[in-house]
Amino acid sequence: MRAMVLHSPGQPLQLEERPVPTPDTHQLLIKVLACGVCRTDLHLFDGELPQAVLPRVPGHEVVGQVVAVGSKVAPYWIGRRVGVPWLGWACGHCAFCLTGRENLCNQALFTGCQLDGGYADYVLADARFCLTIPAALSPVEAAPLLCAGLIGYRALRMAGTAPRLGLYGFGAAAHLVIQIALARGQQVYAFTRPGDTQGQDYARKLGAAWAGSSEQPPPQPLDAALIFAPVGALIPLALAATIKGGSVICAGIHMSDIPGFPYQLLWGERILRSVANLTREDGKAFFAEIRHTPIHSHVTRFALKDANAALACLRQGQVKGALVLTP
Repeated sequence: MRAMVLHSPGQPLQLEERPVPTPDTHQLLIKVLACGVCRTDLHLFDGELPQAVLPRVPGHEVVGQVVAVGSKVAPYWIGRRVGVPWLGWACGHCAFCLTGRENLCNQALFTGCQLDGGYADYVLADARFCLTIPAALSPVEAAPLLCAGLIGYRALRMAGTAPRLGLYGFGAAAHLVIQIALARGQQVYAFTRPGDTQGQDYARKLGAAWAGSSEQPPPQPLDAALIFAPVGALIPLALAATIKGGSVICAGIHMSDIPGFPYQLLWGERILRSVANLTREDGKAFFAEIRHTPIHSHVTRFALKDANAALACLRQGQVKGALVLTP
């Protein structure tokens, strides 16, 4: 099989030929049909994830078909279409796992970080952590949902029923979150990089009530803000734009340093918190919601061998929506 492999941070992924792996006890062997390209992959590429183990095949937004199973996996899995998300394994017995917070498990392993991911023709995944993909979704449409969708959804749930919702960084996650938020009756304000008028036009096209630079205050105070861009300087700006009692949710795995800011921005019972990973329950709830609130992934495709070009395109912010590799 082919695999795009990261050997050291900052070096281009290498296209390699590898033997097709054999599934272990609880594993599925999955033929990859599509794999999303996520900003977390850029953080991996840049050496910003200290938990990563290299060399590694990136990719944690994987949709594929099961072609073989391990000895403790029921044979009915063969032929099923599944999704492989970021959370690839958790211990199941620590205090976090036992209280529904497996996303915080200290022993957790993550797809495309400590476990090989979907930038390949085949991938292994623990059957217990795979998700069922609704039949109505094509593999290419479904792939971005496995992280951009799920992490965005977890962040949205933390924001509660905020009538006025700000989205800082209008990429793959935000273009999915806005569709759910609008269906719930929330008003969305989109913040992009300064000068990104195309991104602002795109946000308005998707239904944003307002779109502007992240350096601008919104026309109305926000009840909550979700930060998808990995820019620490956005936190004081988002707090300043949010009403007393509102929430600012940081949804990225990595962020540049947060500058100092006056306590007055946090005072008034504003809440500042982060989203860390996801749980299987997030996946079940998310896919249950989009069965009655359909969302559409706006996708640009790249061939597997062009994964380096896809990452460069993501870094430069050249594509609106999501990027997906297809073998």
